[in-house]
Amino acid sequence: MARARYKHLVDTFATDIRSGHLPPGTQLPTHRKLATEHGIALVTASRVYAELESMGLVSGEAGRGTFVRETALSPAHGIDQPAMAEGMIDLNFNSPSIPGQTDLLRHALRQLASAGDLEALLHYQPHAGRRHERATVSDHLKHRGLNVGADQILIVGGAQHGLATTVMALLNPGDVVATDALIYPGFKVLAEVHRLELAPIALSAQGPDLDALEQLCQQRRVRAVYTMPTLHNPMGWVMDLAQRERLISIARRYELLIIEDAAYAFHAENPPGPIAALAPDITVYVSGLSKSIATGLRVGFVAAPTHWVPLIERTIRATTWNTPGLMTAMACGWIEDGTVMRLEAEKRQDAMIRQSMAREILNGLEFISHPASYFLWLPLPEEVRADQLVMALMHAKISVSTAEPFATTEHIPHAIRLALGSVDLETLASALKTVKQLIDAHACDVK
Repeated sequence: MARARYKHLVDTFATDIRSGHLPPGTQLPTHRKLATEHGIALVTASRVYAELESMGLVSGEAGRGTFVRETALSPAHGIDQPAMAEGMIDLNFNSPSIPGQTDLLRHALRQLASAGDLEALLHYQPHAGRRHERATVSDHLKHRGLNVGADQILIVGGAQHGLATTVMALLNPGDVVATDALIYPGFKVLAEVHRLELAPIALSAQGPDLDALEQLCQQRRVRAVYTMPTLHNPMGWVMDLAQRERLISIARRYELLIIEDAAYAFHAENPPGPIAALAPDITVYVSGLSKSIATGLRVGFVAAPTHWVPLIERTIRATTWNTPGLMTAMACGWIEDGTVMRLEAEKRQDAMIRQSMAREILNGLEFISHPASYFLWLPLPEEVRADQLVMALMHAKISVSTAEPFATTEHIPHAIRLALGSVDLETLASALKTVKQLIDAHACDVK
């Protein structure tokens, strides 16, 4: 009981500090007063403050007391791209690159330089992309089980831009959007900016708890559901056909718009068909090439029902006018000559090697992942606190993500997400060994 009370106190203080309820500079009760107020031993009270200090949330000043610090986690633990310190190993963001991609870029640029329509690329493009490029994307999506016409395709500046234009075009501030309890952080930020209310759906071992979704729809006026059915970030799920059909049934019953994020779908071989193929009239499908080809290639695409295309096209005009012509032309060239399909296959194979390495090195730790993805979700042992572990990893020059940027619930699970795709195999092996060692060490320290 004392141990549970100790953990509860640490969590309560941490939540109050991060939320601003206890602003920087606030003086906390003395160790003795804390012990008296909560009926705990003095040594336990000291332990609470020591752990908060190790997390970087408070500072103890000799002769004065304990104060809330003016500090926050590094952007590396959120959704902002960190300015990586020299020597820092990045297990936070995935930016995988297959040998030879730089040469592919040089070749593509030379081809563009000699193209007959090069001058046309210097001018404004149609808001949703040129007709033949939309047709190229349409053909590409057929390989993913989505058969849509070119008139249903809108080319955007990456999948994040595709999500933004969809939200801006089809949802209003205040709308309730059902999401998994853990989701892609970029959608959380988008919801915050657009003032959407995210309603979390509990997680099961294989995917979202659809009974919980139905119960939510019975209690609230839910406008949309955001889902990643084919390789979920960060959990690595691939929803089976029965789950997809159940989700669609709920969406039809309660008149929900479905936003299908397929940014990582290429990792899964032979998955069930996209939700957009099963429910084309109520689903907007969003994907892109930054994950499958290169993070700097900001070309994405939206496939939408015909009646929503003008609304999304108008939003593209309001945000970027059109996708940069040069980037789109190069990306479509790679789709047409098979480069995209080849790179996707090579990256799936590379990810499988990295996942196999992770399973071997992290042996004894339970984690969740897809065997061909570039990330894994690692719930921490009960004795290990995520903030404390992340700071220790930062001192070891390893950057990882906590659960905080992914969580849509008030309770933040003690877990970390490890991105496996941004470093070479030797560096990855060394970093994973350090992660395992530090988790084991922190668990032993508490025991």
